[in-house]
Amino acid sequence: MLRKLRHHDGGATAIEYGLIAALIAVAAISGMSALGGGSNGMWGKIGNRVDNAMNK
Repeated sequence: MLRKLRHHDGGATAIEYGLIAALIAVAAISGMSALGGGSNGMWGKIGNRVDNAMNK
């Protein structure tokens, strides 16, 4: 039984997949936050132009 446990690597594989998923999540969050600031500025400019056009 101990020999079977010694060669069982299912838990290690699960941990590796978990680490890969965490790395992908961190990369996705970083990318979205970087793009979020740019799109926020863009939508702000569009909103200001619409407000100015409506007030004329």
